[in-house]
Amino acid sequence: MVAVHVASTQQIRAHFPAIQRRHHGLPVAYFDGPGGTQAPKAVVEAMNDYLYRHNANTHWNYPSSAETDQVLAQARQTLADFFNAVPQEVVFGSNMTSLTFHLSRSLGLQWKAEDEVVVTELDHHANVDPWKRLCKERGITVRTVKMNPATGQLDWEDLRRCLMRKTKLLAIGAASNALGTVSDVARAAEMAHAVGALIFVDAVHFAPHHLLDVRALDCDFLVCSAYKFYGPHLGVLYGKRTLLESLDAPKLAPAADAAPERLETGTQNHEGIAGAAAAVDYVASLAAGNERRPRLQSAFEALHERGQRLLERLWEGLGRIPGVKRFGPEPDQPRTPTVSFVVGSTPSAEVSSRLAKRGLFLSHGDFYAATVVQRLGVAEQGLVRAGCACYTTPEEVERLLDGVQRIVQEEGIV
Repeated sequence: MVAVHVASTQQIRAHFPAIQRRHHGLPVAYFDGPGGTQAPKAVVEAMNDYLYRHNANTHWNYPSSAETDQVLAQARQTLADFFNAVPQEVVFGSNMTSLTFHLSRSLGLQWKAEDEVVVTELDHHANVDPWKRLCKERGITVRTVKMNPATGQLDWEDLRRCLMRKTKLLAIGAASNALGTVSDVARAAEMAHAVGALIFVDAVHFAPHHLLDVRALDCDFLVCSAYKFYGPHLGVLYGKRTLLESLDAPKLAPAADAAPERLETGTQNHEGIAGAAAAVDYVASLAAGNERRPRLQSAFEALHERGQRLLERLWEGLGRIPGVKRFGPEPDQPRTPTVSFVVGSTPSAEVSSRLAKRGLFLSHGDFYAATVVQRLGVAEQGLVRAGCACYTTPEEVERLLDGVQRIVQEEGIV
C-alpha cells in the first residue's frame, strides 16, 4: 500500500483561528466538537467571498444571480461527492431537525393509521420526535428499539422483533452523539428492506469521523449537519432520487417541482451552503491528490487513526481516576472519539464549569439524547462529554485528564 501524506495536527491547527483563544490565561482546548466544531479560515473566507462579491437571489439574468446559481450547483456537487451520491440527491436546509420534520410529514402523507415507524433509544431526539409527531398527525404507530445500557449499543434482537410488515420506515442513528457508539447501518438497512421498509439515517455525529457512502450503506435517506464537520450551521439531506421525486412535499405552487429543489422551501442560506462546500473541500485538502472523493477517503482514514489513539488514551486515563464512570462501548468496538462520563455525584454542569476555568471546553447534560441519559440512570446529573476533533492534540487530552483528576481531589473522591 502506498503511504498517503496527510497534513499533521499542528498544520491543521494553524488553519483554525479559534485555537488562539485563551481563557483565564490558558489556551483553550475544544472538546465540544460533538456539539459543533470550530471553523477553519477557508470556510469563513468562502462565506465572506459569497456575501461580498456574489450575493443575490437565484435564476435571474444578471451576473451576481448567475454566480449564485453556480455557487449552489458547485456546492451540491461537492456534497454529492461527500455522500457518494449525485447532485440531484442533495437537499439543503436550515438544520437536521427541520429537514427531518419536513421529510417525516412528506412521507406521512403516504401512510395510513395502521402503518408503523421504528425508532431507537440510542438516538438524538431529532431522529425520534419528528416520527412520533406522526402519531398525532396521522395515527401512525411508533415502536422503539432498546439499547443496552451496559455496552451503549443497540439491541439487535429487539430491532428484529420491531421490524414487521407494517413497518414503513426505520429511523436509526449511524453514531450516538451521547456515547460515540457506531451502529451497523448497512445491516439495519438490509433488515428494514427485507420487510419492505425505508431507512432514514441520522449521520450528524457519524459524518465528522467516518466518510459517508450512501451507496454502500444502501440507505434511502440520510441527514447530517455541516457545523459538526467544520462548516457553518446548515443541514444537508441525502435522498434516493426516485424517492425525492415521489414525495408529496409541502411547497409553494410556483416553486420548483424537480428533485432536489422541491424539498427546499423558500430562499436558502446561500452563504451557508458555500461554507458547507468549503468545509468538505477543507477536509479533502488535508490529503494529496487530484480528485475530491479519493482525497476525502485518505483524509478520513488518517484522521480516524489519530482520533482512535486519542480515544484510547482518554478512555484509559479516565478509567484510572477514582469516582469517574465512563459510558459507551470500549475503544476496540465501533465508535467515534467521543467519551461521556460522570465524576462521582457532581452535576455535569458543575464539572464542565470547573474544567472551563482550566481552558477545557466540554459540553454537559443530555445533548438531546434524553432517552440515553435516562436509561443510563444519570438524567438528573447529566453527562460530561469530551469529543476529539481534527485539531485535538495528545497534550490537550493530558490536560483534560489532569483537570478531571483535580476535580476528584477537590471533591475528596476516593
